[in-house]
Amino acid sequence: MALAAEVAAVAGRLTTPIWRAKIHKSLSKNKHLANSRYVQLATVREDGRPANRTVVFRGFLSDDDDSLTFVTDSRSRKVQEVAANPAAEVAWYFPQTREQYRIAGNLVIVDSASADSALQQARTRTWSAMSDGGRQQFGWPQPGRPRAAEDPEAWNQPAPGSQDPPLDTFCLVVLRVEEVEQLLLRSNERFRYSRDVKQDGSMAWAEESINP
Repeated sequence: MALAAEVAAVAGRLTTPIWRAKIHKSLSKNKHLANSRYVQLATVREDGRPANRTVVFRGFLSDDDDSLTFVTDSRSRKVQEVAANPAAEVAWYFPQTREQYRIAGNLVIVDSASADSALQQARTRTWSAMSDGGRQQFGWPQPGRPRAAEDPEAWNQPAPGSQDPPLDTFCLVVLRVEEVEQLLLRSNERFRYSRDVKQDGSMAWAEESINP
């Protein structure tokens, strides 16, 4: 979804969390920067150590679902990490506006065998929206193996088309958000947004101003 369409969709939702609206505003103000959609995603290794890497924000799961989405290869180490411990956190810095978001929650890996039809549709949409170069990477050899052992031609295979079905190695990564913190470096303000379950069982987001 284009940025303008995303902002319009958010504006039309009465229940949009304020942190999601703020992220859309940050994306809009930083849209001229190529790296404005790059975030740092931290997971937990199987031995308990942290693992961090840069990934590309692929949008929110839907107009009605505030989960963040990314992509990964089914053969990557992070898939094994998430299977053992789904806890994760995103650090997202916007240089133009000098603000940082820390977004914590649990990850869900949507692979070719996932049974949830809505998540499979989201996986296919994300695959179709990617560039040719982005789709081509999922046909490359096993990530993390010695490159010298591979056939040089393995890196030059044509990219699948946007209308082709996703390769089995292609996974959608969904971050189910539990807590968000925003730090405004220019004004030295910091806000925390956390899930608040009401007495009737409904869920809302509680906002709190905290010390920077």
